[in-house]
Amino acid sequence: MVRNLAVGINPVDWKFIQADPINWADTHTPGVDGAGVVEQVGDGVDSKLIGKTVAYHHSLSENGSFAKHTVLYADRVMQVPKGLAANVAAALPCPLLTAWQAFSKIPLRKDEKVLVTGMGAVNKLLTQMLNHSGFEVHALSKSLTTEQAEKLGVKLVLRDAPSEGGYFALFDANGPEEAKKLVPLLQANGHVISILGRIETPVDEPFTRTISYHEIALGALHDYGDSQQWQRLVSDGEKLLNDIASGTLNVEEPTDFEFNNLNDALEFSKVQKQKAVVVV
Repeated sequence: MVRNLAVGINPVDWKFIQADPINWADTHTPGVDGAGVVEQVGDGVDSKLIGKTVAYHHSLSENGSFAKHTVLYADRVMQVPKGLAANVAAALPCPLLTAWQAFSKIPLRKDEKVLVTGMGAVNKLLTQMLNHSGFEVHALSKSLTTEQAEKLGVKLVLRDAPSEGGYFALFDANGPEEAKKLVPLLQANGHVISILGRIETPVDEPFTRTISYHEIALGALHDYGDSQQWQRLVSDGEKLLNDIASGTLNVEEPTDFEFNNLNDALEFSKVQKQKAVVVV
Protein backbone atom coordinates (compact mmCIF):
# COMPACT_ATOMS: atom_id res chain seq x y z
CA MET A 1 0.00 0.00 0.00
CA VAL A 2 1.43 3.32 -1.14
CA ARG A 3 0.69 6.70 0.41
CA ASN A 4 0.62 8.88 -2.69
CA LEU A 5 2.72 12.03 -2.76
CA ALA A 6 1.75 12.94 -6.32
CA VAL A 7 -0.50 11.62 -9.08
CA GLY A 8 0.33 11.82 -12.78
CA ILE A 9 -2.37 12.83 -15.28
CA ASN A 10 -2.39 11.07 -18.65
CA PRO A 11 -4.72 11.36 -21.66
CA VAL A 12 -5.96 7.84 -20.91
CA ASP A 13 -7.33 9.17 -17.60
CA TRP A 14 -9.69 11.80 -18.98
CA LYS A 15 -10.55 9.66 -22.00
CA PHE A 16 -11.69 6.76 -19.82
CA ILE A 17 -13.50 9.03 -17.37
CA GLN A 18 -15.47 10.53 -20.26
CA ALA A 19 -16.13 7.40 -22.31
CA ASP A 20 -16.07 4.67 -19.59
CA PRO A 21 -15.38 1.90 -22.14
CA ILE A 22 -14.97 -0.84 -19.52
CA ASN A 23 -18.01 0.06 -17.40
CA TRP A 24 -16.42 1.11 -14.14
CA ALA A 25 -18.46 0.74 -10.95
CA ASP A 26 -19.74 4.01 -9.47
CA THR A 27 -17.21 3.62 -6.65
CA HIS A 28 -14.22 3.09 -8.97
CA THR A 29 -11.14 5.26 -8.36
CA PRO A 30 -9.45 6.28 -11.66
CA GLY A 31 -5.78 7.06 -12.25
CA VAL A 32 -2.92 4.92 -13.57
CA ASP A 33 0.24 6.84 -12.57
CA GLY A 34 1.54 7.91 -9.20
CA ALA A 35 4.48 8.18 -6.84
CA GLY A 36 4.55 7.79 -3.09
CA VAL A 37 5.88 6.02 -0.04
CA VAL A 38 5.26 2.33 0.70
CA GLU A 39 3.46 2.12 4.06
CA GLN A 40 2.39 -1.53 4.23
CA VAL A 41 3.16 -4.79 2.43
CA GLY A 42 1.26 -8.05 2.17
CA ASP A 43 2.31 -11.60 2.99
CA GLY A 44 5.40 -12.75 1.15
CA VAL A 45 6.48 -9.23 0.18
CA ASP A 46 9.90 -7.97 1.30
CA SER A 47 9.33 -5.67 4.29
CA LYS A 48 12.39 -3.64 3.24
CA LEU A 49 10.08 -1.93 0.74
CA ILE A 50 8.37 -0.12 3.61
CA GLY A 51 9.49 3.50 3.64
CA LYS A 52 10.76 3.39 0.05
CA THR A 53 9.59 5.99 -2.46
CA VAL A 54 8.21 4.29 -5.55
CA ALA A 55 6.58 5.23 -8.85
CA TYR A 56 4.03 3.05 -10.57
CA HIS A 57 1.74 2.44 -13.52
CA HIS A 58 -1.48 0.71 -12.44
CA SER A 59 -4.21 -1.21 -14.23
CA LEU A 60 -7.24 0.67 -15.53
CA SER A 61 -9.50 -2.09 -14.27
CA GLU A 62 -8.48 -1.66 -10.62
CA ASN A 63 -8.82 1.23 -8.16
CA GLY A 64 -6.09 3.66 -9.09
CA SER A 65 -4.00 6.63 -8.09
CA PHE A 66 -6.59 9.40 -7.63
CA ALA A 67 -6.54 8.83 -3.88
CA LYS A 68 -4.46 9.27 -0.75
CA HIS A 69 -3.53 5.58 -0.77
CA THR A 70 -3.31 3.01 -3.58
CA VAL A 71 -2.95 -0.76 -3.25
CA LEU A 72 -0.53 -2.13 -5.86
CA TYR A 73 1.19 -5.28 -7.01
CA ALA A 74 4.60 -5.30 -5.33
CA ASP A 75 6.38 -6.52 -8.47
CA ARG A 76 5.05 -3.60 -10.54
CA VAL A 77 6.52 -0.63 -8.66
CA MET A 78 9.77 1.16 -9.49
CA GLN A 79 12.00 2.55 -6.76
CA VAL A 80 12.59 6.27 -7.24
CA PRO A 81 16.24 7.38 -7.08
CA LYS A 82 17.35 10.08 -4.68
CA GLY A 83 17.22 13.53 -6.19
CA LEU A 84 14.16 12.83 -8.36
CA ALA A 85 11.21 14.83 -7.02
CA ALA A 86 7.95 12.98 -6.39
CA ASN A 87 5.95 15.22 -8.72
CA VAL A 88 8.37 14.50 -11.59
CA ALA A 89 8.42 10.77 -10.79
CA ALA A 90 4.61 10.65 -10.79
CA ALA A 91 4.50 12.17 -14.27
CA LEU A 92 6.76 9.51 -15.78
CA PRO A 93 5.56 5.87 -15.59
CA CYS A 94 3.06 5.85 -18.46
CA PRO A 95 5.08 7.90 -21.02
CA LEU A 96 8.46 6.53 -19.93
CA LEU A 97 7.52 2.84 -20.04
CA THR A 98 5.52 3.30 -23.24
CA ALA A 99 8.53 4.96 -24.89
CA TRP A 100 10.75 2.13 -23.70
CA GLN A 101 8.38 -0.51 -25.10
CA ALA A 102 8.39 1.28 -28.45
CA PHE A 103 12.18 1.62 -28.46
CA SER A 104 12.60 -2.07 -27.62
CA LYS A 105 10.55 -3.26 -30.60
CA ILE A 106 13.30 -2.84 -33.18
CA PRO A 107 16.91 -4.05 -33.39
CA LEU A 108 19.67 -1.49 -32.91
CA ARG A 109 21.01 -0.23 -36.23
CA LYS A 110 23.49 2.58 -35.70
CA ASP A 111 23.17 5.50 -38.17
CA GLU A 112 19.89 4.20 -39.62
CA LYS A 113 17.24 6.87 -40.21
CA VAL A 114 14.02 6.68 -38.22
CA LEU A 115 10.93 8.90 -38.44
CA VAL A 116 8.99 9.94 -35.32
CA THR A 117 5.54 11.53 -35.61
CA GLY A 118 3.52 13.20 -32.85
CA MET A 119 5.86 14.88 -30.36
CA GLY A 120 4.05 14.36 -27.08
CA ALA A 121 5.57 13.19 -23.79
CA VAL A 122 6.11 9.62 -25.05
CA ASN A 123 7.95 10.55 -28.24
CA LYS A 124 10.05 13.23 -26.58
CA LEU A 125 11.48 10.48 -24.36
CA LEU A 126 11.62 7.97 -27.20
CA THR A 127 13.50 10.39 -29.44
CA GLN A 128 16.25 10.75 -26.84
CA MET A 129 16.54 6.97 -26.45
CA LEU A 130 16.88 6.58 -30.21
CA ASN A 131 19.42 9.38 -30.46
CA HIS A 132 21.55 8.02 -27.61
CA SER A 133 21.59 4.62 -29.35
CA GLY A 134 22.98 5.99 -32.59
CA PHE A 135 19.88 6.33 -34.77
CA GLU A 136 19.46 9.41 -36.97
CA VAL A 137 16.12 10.78 -35.83
CA HIS A 138 13.79 12.82 -38.04
CA ALA A 139 10.62 14.29 -36.53
CA LEU A 140 7.40 15.08 -38.36
CA SER A 141 5.88 17.87 -36.25
CA LYS A 142 4.13 21.21 -36.71
CA SER A 143 5.01 22.41 -33.22
CA LEU A 144 8.55 21.21 -32.42
CA THR A 145 10.92 24.18 -32.24
CA THR A 146 14.54 24.23 -33.37
CA GLU A 147 15.64 24.61 -29.76
CA GLN A 148 13.56 21.62 -28.63
CA ALA A 149 14.82 19.52 -31.53
CA GLU A 150 18.43 20.24 -30.63
CA LYS A 151 17.83 19.32 -27.01
CA LEU A 152 16.15 16.04 -27.98
CA GLY A 153 18.75 15.10 -30.57
CA VAL A 154 16.47 15.42 -33.60
CA LYS A 155 18.55 15.64 -36.78
CA LEU A 156 15.80 16.98 -39.04
CA VAL A 157 12.39 18.55 -38.31
CA LEU A 158 9.79 18.10 -41.03
CA ARG A 159 6.61 20.19 -41.10
CA ASP A 160 5.03 18.06 -43.83
CA ALA A 161 5.44 14.43 -44.83
CA PRO A 162 8.72 13.94 -46.71
CA SER A 163 8.74 12.91 -50.34
CA GLU A 164 11.82 10.74 -49.93
CA GLY A 165 12.00 7.69 -47.70
CA GLY A 166 14.63 5.15 -46.83
CA TYR A 167 13.59 5.02 -43.17
CA PHE A 168 14.40 1.94 -41.13
CA ALA A 169 11.50 2.55 -38.74
CA LEU A 170 8.45 4.74 -38.25
CA PHE A 171 7.30 5.52 -34.70
CA ASP A 172 3.79 6.91 -34.97
CA ALA A 173 1.69 8.62 -32.29
CA ASN A 174 -0.79 10.32 -34.63
CA GLY A 175 -2.96 7.29 -35.31
CA PRO A 176 -3.16 4.43 -37.82
CA GLU A 177 -4.70 6.41 -40.69
CA GLU A 178 -1.80 8.87 -40.67
CA ALA A 179 0.73 6.07 -40.22
CA LYS A 180 -0.57 4.17 -43.26
CA LYS A 181 0.26 7.17 -45.46
CA LEU A 182 3.89 7.07 -44.29
CA VAL A 183 4.53 3.33 -44.67
CA PRO A 184 5.77 3.81 -48.29
CA LEU A 185 8.65 5.86 -46.84
CA LEU A 186 10.09 2.73 -45.17
CA GLN A 187 12.89 0.69 -46.68
CA ALA A 188 12.43 -3.04 -47.27
CA ASN A 189 12.31 -4.99 -43.98
CA GLY A 190 11.43 -1.77 -42.20
CA HIS A 191 9.29 -1.38 -39.09
CA VAL A 192 6.10 0.47 -38.13
CA ILE A 193 5.67 1.00 -34.38
CA SER A 194 2.15 2.22 -33.61
CA ILE A 195 1.87 4.00 -30.26
CA LEU A 196 -1.70 5.24 -30.78
CA GLY A 197 -3.90 2.55 -32.28
CA ARG A 198 -2.59 0.06 -34.82
CA ILE A 199 -2.65 -0.55 -38.55
CA GLU A 200 -5.10 -3.43 -38.89
CA THR A 201 -4.23 -4.42 -42.48
CA PRO A 202 -0.71 -4.34 -43.95
CA VAL A 203 -0.20 -1.67 -46.57
CA ASP A 204 2.00 -3.74 -48.89
CA GLU A 205 1.24 -7.02 -50.60
CA PRO A 206 2.66 -10.19 -49.01
CA PHE A 207 6.23 -11.14 -49.92
CA THR A 208 7.11 -7.70 -51.24
CA ARG A 209 8.74 -5.19 -48.87
CA THR A 210 8.05 -7.39 -45.80
CA ILE A 211 7.32 -4.51 -43.42
CA SER A 212 6.97 -5.49 -39.74
CA TYR A 213 4.02 -4.02 -37.86
CA HIS A 214 4.21 -3.49 -34.10
CA GLU A 215 1.63 -2.23 -31.62
CA ILE A 216 2.26 -0.66 -28.20
CA ALA A 217 -0.23 -0.96 -25.35
CA LEU A 218 1.34 -0.58 -21.92
CA GLY A 219 -1.98 -1.02 -20.12
CA ALA A 220 -2.58 -4.39 -21.79
CA LEU A 221 0.46 -5.79 -20.00
CA HIS A 222 -1.54 -5.76 -16.76
CA ASP A 223 -3.91 -8.33 -18.24
CA TYR A 224 -1.63 -10.30 -20.52
CA GLY A 225 1.90 -9.93 -19.13
CA ASP A 226 3.48 -12.43 -16.74
CA SER A 227 5.66 -11.78 -13.68
CA GLN A 228 8.88 -12.21 -15.67
CA GLN A 229 7.84 -9.54 -18.16
CA TRP A 230 6.94 -7.15 -15.34
CA GLN A 231 10.21 -7.83 -13.56
CA ARG A 232 12.11 -6.96 -16.73
CA LEU A 233 10.04 -3.84 -17.39
CA VAL A 234 10.38 -2.58 -13.81
CA SER A 235 14.14 -3.16 -13.89
CA ASP A 236 14.45 -1.26 -17.17
CA GLY A 237 12.18 1.48 -15.79
CA GLU A 238 14.34 1.96 -12.73
CA LYS A 239 17.40 2.40 -14.94
CA LEU A 240 15.54 5.01 -16.97
CA LEU A 241 14.49 6.86 -13.80
CA ASN A 242 18.17 6.99 -12.85
CA ASP A 243 18.97 8.37 -16.32
CA ILE A 244 16.44 11.14 -15.69
CA ALA A 245 17.79 11.84 -12.19
CA SER A 246 21.32 12.12 -13.63
CA GLY A 247 20.24 14.33 -16.53
CA THR A 248 21.02 11.75 -19.22
CA LEU A 249 17.38 11.89 -20.25
CA ASN A 250 15.66 15.28 -20.17
CA VAL A 251 12.04 15.76 -19.13
CA GLU A 252 9.90 18.84 -18.89
CA GLU A 253 8.70 19.95 -15.46
CA PRO A 254 5.00 19.10 -15.08
CA THR A 255 2.38 21.65 -14.06
CA ASP A 256 1.28 20.98 -10.47
CA PHE A 257 -2.28 21.11 -9.18
CA GLU A 258 -3.66 20.64 -5.66
CA PHE A 259 -5.73 17.50 -5.07
CA ASN A 260 -8.94 19.53 -4.69
CA ASN A 261 -8.32 20.83 -8.21
CA LEU A 262 -7.98 17.39 -9.81
CA ASN A 263 -10.73 18.14 -12.33
CA ASP A 264 -8.80 21.24 -13.40
CA ALA A 265 -5.72 19.07 -13.95
CA LEU A 266 -7.70 16.72 -16.18
CA GLU A 267 -9.03 19.65 -18.20
CA PHE A 268 -5.52 21.15 -18.46
CA SER A 269 -4.17 17.86 -19.80
CA LYS A 270 -6.97 17.63 -22.34
CA VAL A 271 -6.88 21.22 -23.60
CA GLN A 272 -3.24 22.21 -23.25
CA LYS A 273 -1.84 18.76 -24.12
CA GLN A 274 0.83 19.23 -21.47
CA LYS A 275 1.84 17.11 -18.51
CA ALA A 276 -0.07 17.75 -15.28
CA VAL A 277 0.52 16.35 -11.80
CA VAL A 278 -1.74 16.45 -8.77
CA VAL A 279 0.04 16.88 -5.44
CA VAL A 280 -1.67 14.84 -2.71
